[in-house]
This record gives sequence, C-alpha cells and structure tokens, in this order.
Amino acid sequence: MVSAYPDAPFHEIVHVMIERGITALPVIDEEYRVLGFVSESDLLAKEAVEARPRRLGLRRRRGGRATKAADLMTTPAVSVRPETTIVRAAQLLDRRGIKRLPVVDDQGRLVGIVSRRDLLHVFARTDEEIREEVLQQVFARLLLADPAAVSVRVRNGVVTLSGTLPQENLISIAVRLTAAVDGVVGVIDEMGHAEEDRAGATRPSPGA
Repeated sequence: MVSAYPDAPFHEIVHVMIERGITALPVIDEEYRVLGFVSESDLLAKEAVEARPRRLGLRRRRGGRATKAADLMTTPAVSVRPETTIVRAAQLLDRRGIKRLPVVDDQGRLVGIVSRRDLLHVFARTDEEIREEVLQQVFARLLLADPAAVSVRVRNGVVTLSGTLPQENLISIAVRLTAAVDGVVGVIDEMGHAEEDRAGATRPSPGA
C-alpha cells in the first residue's frame, strides 16, 4: 500500500507512481488519516500551469518540481469504508472519474486502496461461481437454511432469489448478504416465508 506524507516533494511522488505503476496515491498524516489524494491529472495540471507564462513577455515560472504533496492533492479525498459494497465503490469511481479509492476505518485512517482493476477482477466472476457462493455461504452457512428450500438464479451478475425461509425477517437478511457477495450487481427478491404459509393454512375460508 503506497502513500505519501504532505511534505513529499513533486519528483518523489512522480518517481513512486512510475516505479509502482500506479495512477494516484493517498496523502496521509502521522496517524495514517487520509488528508487528500494526488493523481496523475493533479501532477500534469500543475506542470501545465508552471510551464505557461504568467503574462505575455514574462519568463516562465520555475519551481513546479519543488511543490509538495500538500499543494498538489485533491481534498477532501473521496473514500470508502471496508463494508462498502463493490457496486457502490464502482459507482463512485465512475461518477467521480477516478481510478483508485482509499479505504478508511471509522477514524479516517488508511487501511487499504481499491482500484478499478480490483473491481474488474471481482465482476469477472462467472454466474455459476456467484450462485454457488450464495447457496453455500449465505443460505447454508450463515442463515442455516436448507439449500433445497430456496432457488438461486444468476444472470449477468443479477441474482434472483425464490423459495421459502422459516421466518420473514430472514428474507431481508438474505437479500442484504447476497448483495454483498463479490460479483453481484443486483438482487431480485421473490422469496416467501413459512410463517406466511402457516397463517394462510389457518385462515378461515370465506363464509365459514
């Protein structure tokens, strides 16, 4: 995980980005709290400004490479939490036009970085891989439900859940856990619950 302190010089940031093959890095303080983010576009924009004459007939300004990370960074940094869903992270990257997101804890401290490439690897999962994880991990292991009582269909990352669970409150939990599975882009809920079936069985018939 590569980061920079606010006093990191321009040339050092450029060197690290080229050496590590990255397009941006977070700027952190001594407590690892994220202060901002420096991207390739920030560096190029600064160079373009420094290379342009301030007024016609004046010499070009010099000293762009003496600039520190604190002067270059975009702040506040767009970040996500460890529990942020893959879909939400992808939406942020797309909406903000950025390639990397810092992952921070509840104190704003850097704990990781997620990139577009990371997300592409997640979304490259096959429908069958997603279906198997939902059945075995969500229903069998976490909800202790009988996999035979539910149906999981996956098409292009969209999961359709049907079948019956013992209790109504388990349905919303199943939907939430399924949405958090890597590669899932949407969940369609068509589930019922045993309590509903029992209520229907004991309901008096019309005219009784």
